[in-house]
Amino acid sequence: MSLQNLDLTNKTAIVTGGSRSIGAACAKLLAARGATVAITYSNSAERAEQLIAEIKADGGKACAVQADISDIAAAKAGTEQAVKLLGGQLDILVNNAGVAEHGAIGELSDESFNRQVKINIEGVWHTTATAISHLNNGGRIINIGSFFSERVPFPGASVYGMTKHAVAGMTKGWARDLASKSITVNIVQPGPINTDANPEDSERAEKIKSVVPLGRYGQPSEVAELVAFLASPAAAYISGAQILIDGAMLA
Repeated sequence: MSLQNLDLTNKTAIVTGGSRSIGAACAKLLAARGATVAITYSNSAERAEQLIAEIKADGGKACAVQADISDIAAAKAGTEQAVKLLGGQLDILVNNAGVAEHGAIGELSDESFNRQVKINIEGVWHTTATAISHLNNGGRIINIGSFFSERVPFPGASVYGMTKHAVAGMTKGWARDLASKSITVNIVQPGPINTDANPEDSERAEKIKSVVPLGRYGQPSEVAELVAFLASPAAAYISGAQILIDGAMLA
């Protein structure tokens, strides 16, 4: 594969939930490949500013926008502001922002149920619906899902799994909706990844690693490599795909 096919020079990108973990790794790599990147964040202003400073120090172009995507108006306004900061054009949208909260049916609170639906489903929908009018022909939409959309490996994760299954369904529908504009839409479905919410050195990590054939957690940078590939010219014929990155956990 030609390295030119992975180049994102002169492209613009939005990464939601981009201040930490997988989102931050995606923002860094897209910028390193040449894209101008806008990240959105909810509460982590200091971490967002630090990430932008790091990207700029490495020669990249980036900016940050505060947007709580659990609020419809804020999700739409934040997306519009990010596009404006990118010069009014958009080539790549990475829907990364999400939340996972666990609890068995009958025990999980209504508040937790609604929060996961608002962020993981409604936030993705409204962000994307707002971005579409700015997305250039040949653009890319990459949704960050989860292997939980295909299998719920332990009790208490039914709502989270449901929300990620919904995102997978939207991905397939959007791939058809937007094909006439050569816009590709795919979903990346990570397994255990070393993130702030699920660190590889936590108490439960050894048990999780014992059921991963590769015997380890994945790293945010490994997910970012897949996202950057899907965002590149090399992936122009991949659309509507659900791509696992889980160390063969669901093999």
